[in-house]
Amino acid sequence: MLTTPEILKKVRELEIKSKRLTRHIFTGEYHSAFKGRGMSFREVREYAAGDDVRFIDWNVSARFGHPFSKLFEEERELSVILLVDISASSLFGTVNASKKDIIAEICAVLAFSAINNNDKIGAIFFTDKVEKYIPPKKGRQQALYIVREMLTATPKRKGTSLSEAIRFFNGSIKQKSIAFILSDFLDDKFDDALKVAGKKHDITGIKIYDKMDMQLPEAGLLEMQDAETGKMQWVDTNDFSVRKNYQERFFNATENCKTIFLKAGSDLLHIRTDEDYVKVLKKFFIGRSKPA
Repeated sequence: MLTTPEILKKVRELEIKSKRLTRHIFTGEYHSAFKGRGMSFREVREYAAGDDVRFIDWNVSARFGHPFSKLFEEERELSVILLVDISASSLFGTVNASKKDIIAEICAVLAFSAINNNDKIGAIFFTDKVEKYIPPKKGRQQALYIVREMLTATPKRKGTSLSEAIRFFNGSIKQKSIAFILSDFLDDKFDDALKVAGKKHDITGIKIYDKMDMQLPEAGLLEMQDAETGKMQWVDTNDFSVRKNYQERFFNATENCKTIFLKAGSDLLHIRTDEDYVKVLKKFFIGRSKPA
């Protein structure tokens, strides 16, 4: 358990890192990837070469005897909601960091990207029930609050229910919003909830996994525990068929997750705890900002 000074130090470190990434790596990409609600009229100015003739204001042009164009600007204000899995399996990590550590960093980057674009940011922390809801607001203090809550989250329960979190989000946020679901997706019963929410909101899943989620080391007989159920089991990791079956289960679960997001018309990213999440996010933002 982190002490208060350690928490404040970690929050400050994440703020500095996130702001640096937002300024130097995600500048423009986030804004372009997530569109506002439409265009609103700003002003009229004298026509300039290259202006779209469809936006000539003929009444003003007739009054002054030469052409004037209408200028529009994007109605930018968006709400970004982070749905954060804080179940027991998020504490797992064997290579670089735990899943929770990586999730916290990504949450910070997304939160500061949102406030840097004057968007609102909110969060839903969940296990097999919603443990905390932070309604969307603007500003640096809101982003810092979300990061601090992420770092200090002490879940009351161990399991995972993605459908519970998604239904809560869909019922609580009435206006179309941007949502990121950060989880290891060990739950596969959320397809209906995601399909319903995906019709109203722009949802992206970010699957965080550890190398050992995918493959077992050749390390002899190991006693393993399911972090969410507490069930203990002896596993012979020297047995090739055991390792093969373990890996196949991971790939089957991954494919199932991909199919669920595809059917819901939503995006899904995969980030391993020992990989550079910055590259994955940047590629995603750039891909989203390109015209279809």
